Amino acid sequence: MSYSAILLVGGMGTRLQPLTLHTPKPMLPVAGVPFTEHQICKARDAGINEIVLATSFKAELFEPYFGDGSNFGISIKYAVEKEPLGTGGAIRNAAAMLSGQGPVAIFNGDVLSGHDLAAQLAFHESQSADLTLYLTEVGDARAFGAVELDSDHRVFAFNEKMENPPTNIINAGCYTFNREVIASIPDGRVVSVERETFPQLLMSGARVFGYVDRSYWLDIGTPAALLKASQDLISGRAHSAATPQNNGEFLALPGASVSSSAVISQGTVIGADVVIEDGVHLSGCIVGNGARIGARAQLTNSFIAPGASVAKAAIADSQFFGYNE
Repeated sequence: MSYSAILLVGGMGTRLQPLTLHTPKPMLPVAGVPFTEHQICKARDAGINEIVLATSFKAELFEPYFGDGSNFGISIKYAVEKEPLGTGGAIRNAAAMLSGQGPVAIFNGDVLSGHDLAAQLAFHESQSADLTLYLTEVGDARAFGAVELDSDHRVFAFNEKMENPPTNIINAGCYTFNREVIASIPDGRVVSVERETFPQLLMSGARVFGYVDRSYWLDIGTPAALLKASQDLISGRAHSAATPQNNGEFLALPGASVSSSAVISQGTVIGADVVIEDGVHLSGCIVGNGARIGARAQLTNSFIAPGASVAKAAIADSQFFGYNE
């Protein structure tokens, strides 16, 4: 069976401002590479051989980096939405560019997960499912859509965000669609799969299943969460084949100059051609390419924009440097 994928990367990432003022959320660096690269490598390693990036906001920034996918071992195409079409509309629009015939994996563009995608695809096939949702368990489901399953893992209810959810099993943002389901999504208009497509499938008696995987899962939609994702990939708490080699404490990209008296820890990423002066302490930071950190600066859980300069002896926690310039 051949598998294809669609990656939904059209969002503006308003919760991530100021990081997203000039860079779309899926292209923000996480553990030294654009976040989308982690998802592309995950798809490739699960046996998917083609992927379409469903783009909208700053769509022109994706193709120069990823090209046709030959450098990543997977075929990559680009579907550009002139106007945002919602999750369902984006899927329907992007599917026109797929060449394969088998089921299609759909990725939300802002989820880092350790779940077994190949096993989800195999589960979908074994159940002769029309739709399979990757689900995970969280401590508090109030901020998410809770999903109810029967004993055979068939979905019988979707619940919107509520104060007392009936379960802690939530929609984790990766789906397997049969082609016929995608073809049933209305073309050329805004459609939400969560609010329209999924409930309609249940009402029609379609075979909708949940694949539950309780391994690592993180929505990177806020600056704090994006930092955590990067830190977890460096430390090894999360895994991605796209993460460059590092020592488990920090990652320094080529051309970075780090003083021998600097103390770098907690999953800090130091971009290419960065200069770290004497006595600097960095903990859990992301430092953009070409930035300069002045002597004795002490920064924790902070973002430094590409090319920005941090003054000598600066002290900051959870701050942004150079993003409004």
